[in-house]
Amino acid sequence: MKALIETIVRPLVDHPDDVAVSEREEDKGTVYHLTVHPNDAGKVIGKNGRVAKAIRTVVYAARSRENQRIYLDIM
Repeated sequence: MKALIETIVRPLVDHPDDVAVSEREEDKGTVYHLTVHPNDAGKVIGKNGRVAKAIRTVVYAARSRENQRIYLDIM
C-alpha cells in the first residue's frame, strides 16, 4: 500500500524525493501517514481538498480488495 501511495503522489509534486509514507498499526486499523515538502502540500491537498479526496478514494478502493481497515493522513 505504501508503494501505491508513493506512486500516486510523486508525479504530483515538485520535490518527489521528499515524499515519505510511514505505516503504523493501531487498534482501529493501519494508518498511513503521508509527508511531502512544505511547498508541495497544496498540490497534494488540491483546491477544496479534491486531490486528497481522490487519493484517499483510490487507496480505500485498493484496501477493500485486501479486506482491511486503512486510514490515510496527509501532512
